[in-house]
Amino acid sequence: QVQLVESGGGSVQAGGSLRLSCTASGLTASSYSMAWFRQAPGKEREGVAALDSGGSISYADSVTGRFTISQDNAKNTLYLQMNSLKPEDTAMYYCAAGGGLGWILGEEMYDYWGQGTQVTVSS
Repeated sequence: QVQLVESGGGSVQAGGSLRLSCTASGLTASSYSMAWFRQAPGKEREGVAALDSGGSISYADSVTGRFTISQDNAKNTLYLQMNSLKPEDTAMYYCAAGGGLGWILGEEMYDYWGQGTQVTVSS
């Protein structure tokens, strides 16, 4: 059974940093495309950052230069380092794994999802 468990969310002030973690079980993360998505209240879920099985990385324009995705294969864990946080980064953040075709920041690529971790950034 595949499980993705996120952690590391919390409340910070604007300009602060957080590091999210996603520990995978039931699959080998390095063999999949792995990604972080977020969903703010009243908005659609959007892809934030993704890492494919070949090591290529993609970021949404809104987080480029502030967020960094990485993976520790030995721990089967995906990370999202978030710096210079803004109030508009407030959302539930989800980890996803998949091997489908399509745009790597698109939901259709992903088969497995975590339950999410809340990030709240105050001004």
